[in-house]
Amino acid sequence: MKSERAECGFLSQRLHELGNSLDEYLRFEHPDAMSRYAEWHGALARSLPEEGVGIEQVVAELGQHIIPNGSQIPNPGCTAFITTGATSVGVLASLAGSVAAPQRLGLTAFNYLEELSLEWMAEMFELRPEMKGLYSSGGSVANLVALGAARQWAFERLGIDPSRDGVQRPCRIYATAASHHTVHRSAAVLGMGRNAIITIAVDEQGRMCADALRQQLQADLQDEQLTDRGCVPVAIVGNAGTTNAGVIDPLHDIGVLAREFDIWFHVDGAYGLPGILDPQVRPLYKGLSMADSVIVDPHKWLGAPVGIGATYVRDRSLLYRAFTQEESDYLEGSVRDDNFQHSMDGLGIPYYDFGVELSAPSRGAVVWALIREIGKEGMRERVCRHNAMARRVAELAHAHPNLEVVQEPTLSICCFRYLDNDAGELNTLNREIHRQLVHQGRSIPSTAMINGVLAIRPCFVGARTTWEHAEQVVEEVIAAGDALRNVRA
Repeated sequence: MKSERAECGFLSQRLHELGNSLDEYLRFEHPDAMSRYAEWHGALARSLPEEGVGIEQVVAELGQHIIPNGSQIPNPGCTAFITTGATSVGVLASLAGSVAAPQRLGLTAFNYLEELSLEWMAEMFELRPEMKGLYSSGGSVANLVALGAARQWAFERLGIDPSRDGVQRPCRIYATAASHHTVHRSAAVLGMGRNAIITIAVDEQGRMCADALRQQLQADLQDEQLTDRGCVPVAIVGNAGTTNAGVIDPLHDIGVLAREFDIWFHVDGAYGLPGILDPQVRPLYKGLSMADSVIVDPHKWLGAPVGIGATYVRDRSLLYRAFTQEESDYLEGSVRDDNFQHSMDGLGIPYYDFGVELSAPSRGAVVWALIREIGKEGMRERVCRHNAMARRVAELAHAHPNLEVVQEPTLSICCFRYLDNDAGELNTLNREIHRQLVHQGRSIPSTAMINGVLAIRPCFVGARTTWEHAEQVVEEVIAAGDALRNVRA
């Protein structure tokens, strides 16, 4: 078998072979993986090999059995998830980092791009200049990091260091039922408990009711039992684009209340923060500047490979105090404090002490490449196109006698359903329509429950998704609904 050093000598040849297989896959002319399950499963289900087969055979098997039987998520017609297929430049930058800078450590060009790309995003999405960021694996960890900062800030004002001494009092986090459940998980992991989440009522469009929030905050201040227990209000969570329907909470009204009651204001923009680039919806982001923390996932609308989220906070020293691992014998003293002459004379900005990851890839180069390739204007064009596509779906649904818009689009999500007066249960009917679409494999939306109504939910975020896909999903819902109605007739 060739040595690792010898294999590196013909990396470009192997990449060429792999690239051909990936280009073929991106045509999406192949059948779904489950239709060929017996073939690829039989080829892959082997016992642990005693001896290796070499890189050429591995690349051949990737191209023959694995890549052609991959996920439908990168399919331009797949609008089911807010994560999507990565753009080509995102894939290439990710590959470059995995080879040339496998960790975000050192005084390298890759590590320089960690901070630069975070600054670019902050400027592009109109965050305050003092907001500093940190990359993580996605919205789950990004929310955890943000709420960790909120917890640190809330308890430090009471003279308590929660990261050192633990959470010593009950906590409260205010959010709506539409808030992502990673907020609940973050509360659990941070020692506050899922029951710390207090659900605030929403209006008919699914947005947090500022009046309901005010009433809850006032009631909690006056509740003697909470006061006696020393209950700590930790954060208010506002949504800048909910996962189910793309709803944007009244950020300005929430921010005003957060300032009035002196509570940390966190904005979850994992999906929807790039929506601020669209002039038609930009006014809905008024109040974003009042946020103490904001998250966004480049692996959603920006087209990065999955595994890149970002947290911004107004004071990054809070993150250090909340998440520092303190000194490590195997790291401390291994670098210099000044007079840097080598890339390993310093570790760079201590991102490893700002979050929960020590070992982490160089994500900044990916985000840098995505923005560098098409610029702010290119991002704006994509966001505006996708939002307009959701509005087009709503327009087509309004115009058809057998379709109903369940939730008017705010961003790039439109929730609609098929109507049949003779159908006994419309939720069941639309669930059957959805499964038919998935199995056909051309238009693959998801579904969402909106006030008890099951809706077909296309979410347009893929860079390769076009106007044709928006109209196609409506056409296929109509065709599937008509066919099921005829069967029932």
